[in-house]
Amino acid sequence: MRLNSISAATIDRLLKPIRAKIGGRGLSGIKPGKLLKKHIPIQSGVWDVSQPGFMEADTVAHCGDSLAGDFVWSLTMTDICTGWTECRATWNKGADGVMTQIKTIQQALPFPIRGFDCDNGSEFLNWNLLRYFQSYEQPIKFARSRPYHSNDNAHVEQKNWSCVRQLFGYDRIGDARLVSLMNDVYANEFSQFTNFFCPTLKLMSKAREGSKWVRKHSKPITLAQRLLDHPDTAQMTRDKLLMQIKTLNPFEIQKQIQRKLTVIFKLLR
Repeated sequence: MRLNSISAATIDRLLKPIRAKIGGRGLSGIKPGKLLKKHIPIQSGVWDVSQPGFMEADTVAHCGDSLAGDFVWSLTMTDICTGWTECRATWNKGADGVMTQIKTIQQALPFPIRGFDCDNGSEFLNWNLLRYFQSYEQPIKFARSRPYHSNDNAHVEQKNWSCVRQLFGYDRIGDARLVSLMNDVYANEFSQFTNFFCPTLKLMSKAREGSKWVRKHSKPITLAQRLLDHPDTAQMTRDKLLMQIKTLNPFEIQKQIQRKLTVIFKLLR
C-alpha cells in the first residue's frame, strides 16, 4: 500500500545515494539545429560505404551530472567502411570550435573525406560547416540522421563508449587548460593504439530466419589492416601505414597513455 502511494519525488530522494554510488551515465546535450534541415538531407543509405571516407560524427559531453556551465566536449569521427576512428576535444560546443577539430581530424586521416553524416545538433547543422563542405571542387556529401534515431549513426555511437568514455570516464572536465592535453592523447597515442592495434569485427551479412536475425561477421582485424587490404587504398598510403606500423610498440603506447592520463586526472582534483 505504501508503495502505491509514494510520490516520484520521494522515490528520487530515496534512490539518490544509490545512484551516486553506481555512477552516472552520459547526458545528452544536443541542441537541434533547425535552420538548415531543408538544406542538409537525411541520410537514406544511398552512400557507397564500400569506399573509405564516408564518416559518421558525434559529440560527447564531459559534463559529469550537469550540463550547466562550461566544460569540455569530445568530437568522435568514424569511417563506416574501415572503422578508422579519430577523436578531438573542444572547449564547449560552439560551431567554430567543432569545425576547427573536424579540419584537424581531416588532416590526420589517411584518406580523403567523401561524406559526413551527423546528428541534428547545432554544432553540425550550421552555415559555416555547410559552406566548408561545399567549397571543394568535388563537394563533400553532407547528411544528417533522423531525429531521435541514434542507431542511424551506430558506427560512431558505439565508439563514444569504447573510446571516449573508457579513456576519460564520466567525470566533469571543466578546465579549459585540459583541452590541449586531451588532444595530445587523442591525436597521438590514442589514434595509434585504436587504429593499429585494436581488432574489430565487421558485419558482412544480416538475414532473417524465422523469428531471429542471423548476422555474420568477418574475422577480427585492425582498422589499419582493413585499410591496407582495401583495393582502392593508394600505394603511397599503404607505404606510409606500413612504415608507421614498424615504429609502433603497443606496450609503450599504453604506458605513455597512462602517464598522460595521470597528469590530466591530477589537474581535475
